Amino acid sequence: MEKGIYVNGEWTGKDLEKVEVINPATGELVGTVPKAGKKETRNAIEAANEAFKTWSKTTAYERAEYLEKFYELVIKHEDELAEIMTLEMGKPLKESKGEAQYAASFLKWFAEEGKRIYGRTIPPSKHNKRMQVNKQPVGVVGAITPWNFPAAMITRKLAPALAAGCTIVIKPPNETPLTAVRLIELCEEAGIPKGVVNLVTGKSSEIGEEIMSNPRVKKLTFTGSTEVGKILMKQAAENVMKISLELGGHAPIVVLDDADIDLAAQQTVASKFRNGGQTCISGNRVYVQEKVYDAFIEKVVAAAEKLRIGNGMEEGVDVGPLINKDGYEKVEKHVKNAVKRGAKCVLGGKGKEGENGTYYYHPTVLIDVKPDMLIMNEETFGPIVPIQKVSTDEETINYANSTPFGLAAYVFSENYSRGLRVAEALDYGIVGWNDGLPSAAQAPFGGMKQSGMGREGGKEGIEEYLETKYISIGLKE
Repeated sequence: MEKGIYVNGEWTGKDLEKVEVINPATGELVGTVPKAGKKETRNAIEAANEAFKTWSKTTAYERAEYLEKFYELVIKHEDELAEIMTLEMGKPLKESKGEAQYAASFLKWFAEEGKRIYGRTIPPSKHNKRMQVNKQPVGVVGAITPWNFPAAMITRKLAPALAAGCTIVIKPPNETPLTAVRLIELCEEAGIPKGVVNLVTGKSSEIGEEIMSNPRVKKLTFTGSTEVGKILMKQAAENVMKISLELGGHAPIVVLDDADIDLAAQQTVASKFRNGGQTCISGNRVYVQEKVYDAFIEKVVAAAEKLRIGNGMEEGVDVGPLINKDGYEKVEKHVKNAVKRGAKCVLGGKGKEGENGTYYYHPTVLIDVKPDMLIMNEETFGPIVPIQKVSTDEETINYANSTPFGLAAYVFSENYSRGLRVAEALDYGIVGWNDGLPSAAQAPFGGMKQSGMGREGGKEGIEEYLETKYISIGLKE
């Protein structure tokens, strides 16, 4: 039986239509999952709501024990999970293995963080009063996850939800549901009680509509585009639902003229080409001060031209396929627009569209890019490095902040005072200073402006799943 609907501890949906999962590297069928809709989602929500009555009353130590078991199973099966991810998403196998470990780190972190959910006692203003603040789980959580990190984006939501005492209904993307299925099988193996974790695959619009309109769902956590995030915000208003949104980015990389250019180039390539550029915190615009402009370009090109594109299952591949035709066409559009407007392509600049529906794009470096070009104003989600020459720190900061997005930014400088001032001036939720890969389970992840609200990871991540209750106690004299 194809798995994809896990409700109240049971795998169902064998009689439903199927969603086909295609390998973007080969165009071959990887597997299928059931195409669920409103009915199945409603059943999952009801199961989660019923399970919440008992799960929310378990101790933090009991919940931690389940998460630790889940963590151990993910580590034990990391190679298997990595292979599934690469087959359905396309990223190189070495990156998928890294993601499996990253996904597991959230289970480990929040297993411990759940033990540190503290309330407080407030000094009263009267002798016959006592004042205390309690933290309690918000309730049933709806989680909608993206395709580009099919394992980590689930555990980054599931782990704090469960650690806080919430139950959850997960809707994975139709591009990459098989990783989600395997993770939930491991949940089941870890002994997590029935109804605490539920999985629904299938019709995104119907599943999303049921999650957003069902009054039993008290919290939504979503990772995806800003456009969809805005729609979900409007829908959440109907039930005044608690929400956290990790939305689109348009990350600038700032290279100051006192930077370690070897480090800056190496970290830029690591940030930009990881996952084929298909990450929300990939460097999307590069601003390099004129004194080091030529040297930086030379080193980036030298590093990028060594990267090998191909099927992520093959040894030595660094950049896999783009996820689909829409992603490919957007990358092509951005490159053509930049070249037409005067940018020079010094590496790459071409794609490869296969007859079997596969889409690859060569690592590309564009120089002499101008601020009015499309690629400097829209998130590309592809393996393209557009480089613009800048002069002063003030000009650099103004360009970097000239976007409605504010998820991640990067600055390279060897001067502590200067680097810190620039990092503080960047309007972004995450700033990597001499670091192109800043994500970690123990650190808060999230954006400013139209890149979302709320944080995942760190101690902040569990707060998103908690309500604050103030209790005022009157005492008899």
